[in-house]
Formats: sequence, C-alpha cells, structure tokens
Amino acid sequence: MIKVLVVDDSPVARELLSHVLRTDPDIQVIGAAGSGKDAIESIKYNRPDIITMDINMSNMDGFEATRIIMETDPLPIVIVTDRPDMHELEMSFQAIEAGALAVLQKPHGIGHPAYTANVKELITTVKLMSEIKVVRRWKSIAEKKGAPRRSAADSLSSQPAEVKVVAIGASTGGPPVIETILSGLSKDFSLPVVIVQHMAPGFTPGLVEWLRQNSCLSVHVAPKSGMMRPGHVYLAPDGVQMKVDVDGRLLCTDDAPENGLRPSISYLFRSVSKVFGKASVGVLLTGMGKDGAEELKSMREKGALTIAQDEESSVVFGMPGEAIRIKAATCALPPDKIASVLNSVGISRGKKGLETR
Repeated sequence: MIKVLVVDDSPVARELLSHVLRTDPDIQVIGAAGSGKDAIESIKYNRPDIITMDINMSNMDGFEATRIIMETDPLPIVIVTDRPDMHELEMSFQAIEAGALAVLQKPHGIGHPAYTANVKELITTVKLMSEIKVVRRWKSIAEKKGAPRRSAADSLSSQPAEVKVVAIGASTGGPPVIETILSGLSKDFSLPVVIVQHMAPGFTPGLVEWLRQNSCLSVHVAPKSGMMRPGHVYLAPDGVQMKVDVDGRLLCTDDAPENGLRPSISYLFRSVSKVFGKASVGVLLTGMGKDGAEELKSMREKGALTIAQDEESSVVFGMPGEAIRIKAATCALPPDKIASVLNSVGISRGKKGLETR
C-alpha cells in the first residue's frame, strides 16, 4: 500500500482528494493536514510514502513546507493546486525548485467532464512519484550557480564546428534543472534553444515566467509558427508537437502523440536531427521512460554533440539512463557542467548559426 498524506487548507478539497485517492486499491490515505505547519508535524508521527501539497495556505504555505521537509526529512511531494493564477504558478515552481517532484491541477468535482481524466492523472502521478527515492540535496543545486565552472574542455575533447541550435528534453524533475542550465548561460549566448518539458496542462506559461526571471536570455512559449532567434529560448506549448523546419522556423502542430506524449521529446529531436544534423546539440535530462533517447542517438550518429544528465543529479534516471545505455550520449554531465559546455559552443561559435530574421 502507498501511504499518502493530503495537505490542503480547504476541508472540501481535502475530502475530494482523499476520496479520489482511495478509489485505487493500492493507495491508503493515512491522514490529512490543513496547513504546511500541520503537515510537518504530521509526518513526525505518520510516516507517509508521499505527500500531496496545496500551495496557497495560511499558517505556512506549500512552498515553505516543501522547503523545510526537503531540507530536514525528505519525502516525495506532489504539488496539487487550484486553477492557478500567475502568483500560484510562481509559488508552484519555487516548490519544484525546493524539491517537489511534480505539479498538478486539483481534480474538478464529480460530474465535471474532465473529472475522470483528472482522477487518472492524479492517481498515476502519485503512484509513480511514490517510487522515487528523494534525497536531501536541493540546496546544493541552487548553490552551484555561484560555483566556479570548469571549461568544456574538462568534459569534452571535441566540439561540433558550427552549432546552429540547442534542443533540450526533460520530464520529472526537469524544471529546476532547466533553470540551472539557463541561469548558467552567458548573456552573450547566441544560439536558439528549443525545449520540450513534460508538464501538466496549464502550467507551461508559469514555468516560462519563472525561467524568465532566472535567466538573462529571452524565454517564451513557442509560437505556432515563427523564426528561431539567436539567444532566445522556446518551450513547447501544452497539447501540441513542436519541430524545427528546414528554414530555421519553429512549428507547432496537431500531430499525434508519440510515446503517449504531446509534446514529445522524440518528435522534436527527430526534426532537429533531420534538419540540422551535426550542427546541433541535444540534451536529455531527468525523467521517466525513454522519450527522446533513440532520437538523441540519431543526432549523435549524424555528428551532433549529445549530452545526458548524469545519474547523481537526476531525480529520475529513466530517459538519460536509456540514452547512456544505447550509447546515444557523447557525455553524461550534471546541470552546471551542461551549461558550461553550452556556453563553450554558444558563445564562440553561435554567431555562425541562425541569423535574426
């Protein structure tokens, strides 16, 4: 049985979440707390396997509670919040940075057309996240931003001659890693960066805003169609596939899901491999499953620089682990060293790539 602690300041929401979770025979709701402070007290006596955490609560909000739990008594935490405004989105991603594993919207009430899908997503996420071994390490990730960076030569003996685009894929645990990488890129970084981050619907704009505040580059939700610009970062929108075209254009389409996902990392990487070949960099970060691994291998076979996040820094070593297993990755690096390598190709050679149009 998976033991769950439900944390929400609304009695109605606590009852709904508890009811939803109890519909699965493998889940046991061992308690409910009405604030972050109550949650911290509760885990001292009732050791849950996982916590669902609201964000906006009196007597300690979800971000502060997550930060304290992950620094003192780490447990898997899933943020479950109402339809978020920008403030809630910002707090949700602060909680992710503090160590929460995922962020979801609260299920609609019984009778709502989306109720069944919401319930399935919540239960699936709780069951998957409960299996993740979390560690007390999140402060070190933030501290790395001020640490001295080794040159790319410390990790790589060779680099592609003319890089024109960087493609990044991430899933579980990805947002704080992407934030570390982007915050480590120089203001002189002159390559377009395209990113697929597996994310619950409705949260991508908040992720973009959070990344924008922590990077000197321009960060956007990708347009339906538009030219990629040097030094700009584009995240795939919810519910569409994103690819690059032969003229350097970024396109979002309604093509079918791949690996059950839309947006799919595989879909993006395949287009980058086809269009840019060796003039590209592919980066596969933390996440469950195998999305993107085979396509990263295709990029490497065409001469691209391909990077997988290393096991020690990955929340889930599924996707990067698969890339390493099938020899798709040129190297395996932690987030700060990935930023260092990208700077080495994006500053000295980036201006030979795509021109602003």
